[in-house]
Amino acid sequence: MMQKINFVVVGKIKESFYREAVAEYVKRLSRFAKVEIREIAESVSLDTEAEDILRALRGYVVALCVEGEKLSSEKLAKKLKGLEDTGKEVTFVIGSSCGLSDRVKAAADFRLSFSDMTFPHQLMRVILAEQVYRAYMINAGATYHK
Repeated sequence: MMQKINFVVVGKIKESFYREAVAEYVKRLSRFAKVEIREIAESVSLDTEAEDILRALRGYVVALCVEGEKLSSEKLAKKLKGLEDTGKEVTFVIGSSCGLSDRVKAAADFRLSFSDMTFPHQLMRVILAEQVYRAYMINAGATYHK
């Protein structure tokens, strides 16, 4: 059975080049997992966003936040493989440009940081989709990961 990967993200991608990049990685990833992207409307308050995010969470929840743990691509691959082996679906959460509510961070099973730097949340979707795809390629023993 194919693992399910959910991306719960706040806001819409305005720039077509970001949308195209995310779509390309989701297409590649679809050979390994069933992928669903759920866009949550941006709000003036993190608490309002939190309500919608919390309702969308499924399975093992990974919240992207700067104070999270940093993993190498190989360690992310190992983590996803372990979750796949137990049949768990995985939900990655990317907040708005204002971040994530503490309630969402507390609801997460794991907090993941890609960097101490701040990235536009639209670009972060591309980076996350690519890294999840890379993790599956590592687990498949493919040559994509160098």
